[in-house]
Amino acid sequence: MKAFLGTAAATASLLLCGTVQAQTNTTDFQARAWAASCAACHGTDGKSNSAIPAIAGQDKQVLLTKLLAYKRDQLPATVMHQHAKGYTDAELDRLATHFSRQPK
Repeated sequence: MKAFLGTAAATASLLLCGTVQAQTNTTDFQARAWAASCAACHGTDGKSNSAIPAIAGQDKQVLLTKLLAYKRDQLPATVMHQHAKGYTDAELDRLATHFSRQPK
């Protein structure tokens, strides 16, 4: 009986880890898909080579604060306020996380 319970616990643990990994991969994939639309201005993976600011490797909280300010019309912008309004606060948080993790 102990062997069965040990095996059952190990199997449940593996299944749970697989589920967490799958959720993480889905979350990462979604954030990367959203981030792809940022590439037109901010460059691939946020590494701009133009006058538009590079956002790769920036501090997550700084990015999120700016994105939320654009969304709430608290920061002047040409188009960023329009883009930011298309996302929930949670989605903007995920985008900020994504770009903060990109190498500069």
